[in-house]
Amino acid sequence: MRTPLCDEFGIDHPIFAFTPSEHVAAAVSRAGGLGVLGCVRFNDTEELERVLTWMDENTDGKPYGVDVVMPMKIPTEGTSTDLSSYIPDEHKRFVDETLQKLGVPPLPEGEGREGVLGWLHSMARSHVDVALQHRPVFIANALGSPPVDVIEQCHAGGLKVGALAGAPKHARSHVANGVDIIIAQGYEAGGHTGEIASMVLTPDIVDAVGPDVPVLGAGGIGSGRQVAASLALGSQGVWTGSIWLGTEEYRNLSNNQGWETAFLRATSADTVRTRVYTGKPARLLKTKWTQAWAEDGAPEPLPMPLQNLLVADAHNRINASGDPDVISMPVGQIVGRMNEVRPVADVMADLVSEFEATVNALGKISG
Repeated sequence: MRTPLCDEFGIDHPIFAFTPSEHVAAAVSRAGGLGVLGCVRFNDTEELERVLTWMDENTDGKPYGVDVVMPMKIPTEGTSTDLSSYIPDEHKRFVDETLQKLGVPPLPEGEGREGVLGWLHSMARSHVDVALQHRPVFIANALGSPPVDVIEQCHAGGLKVGALAGAPKHARSHVANGVDIIIAQGYEAGGHTGEIASMVLTPDIVDAVGPDVPVLGAGGIGSGRQVAASLALGSQGVWTGSIWLGTEEYRNLSNNQGWETAFLRATSADTVRTRVYTGKPARLLKTKWTQAWAEDGAPEPLPMPLQNLLVADAHNRINASGDPDVISMPVGQIVGRMNEVRPVADVMADLVSEFEATVNALGKISG
């Protein structure tokens, strides 16, 4: 399982793994892929500095990447306190009443609001500044092209820049802005995702950007067969996310039995694409929380970052409660195949071995 991206990044397998857990990201890099640490959960630069120092020291000298959440258009924004004044009282009442109906207890005094500031443009820029003081080789933006000056800043620091795209026109725009690698994020994916399925989207984007721009296939990839399918569609590697939630190393971040119970019992039909998580369309596990937002009389989700500010404490309370029927959890349709919790190294080994078996089997099919 080697493509030109392996030589470009110094990795053994073209498997890029997005995860908010530094333990998962480091384990993927040690296993020959490229672990990509999601930075949106970091409210301050000191914590990110500490975590990236840990990554530097625990990846055995192997490369890793980081992921930020930054719109290309630079917004006029104040602090989260300033922005909260734009949240309608109707939305606040709905959240409070829904939490009460679902029996979600409050957090202990002094806890809450984790990850809110990470969604702000200014904080994402500081994440980039901190990352450039460490040794990532790749930086990806979950919201498409970063601002051009940020792309140039990363290039000056020797980093390749990737951006997610849900349509060919977005991919072409990313390339025009200077993005190096396009992540073709199919409809099946967890988190922010577009409306086109991977089987159609990946070759469309490969054709749109041409042979000189590498494409990573994303969405619905959780086995070696699916890796092989993505490469057959023209990608040079894969961008994976949801499958790493079901690893032992992820427990270092969440330690939440409710999460595990929720995804272990879920089928591929148990997700929903909705704006309730961030204000932009994102695929989540379907639970009583997402269903409440779909009921008659529920308010429309607010635009990003106001929706983040609105639901941040609610999500902390929901996740702390550990109730798998209510949990707020971004995850892709691949969740139906996440039937057990395993070490990262085992997941990587299975991806590679099944890929090789699939390619060998295809080679035996006569034309």
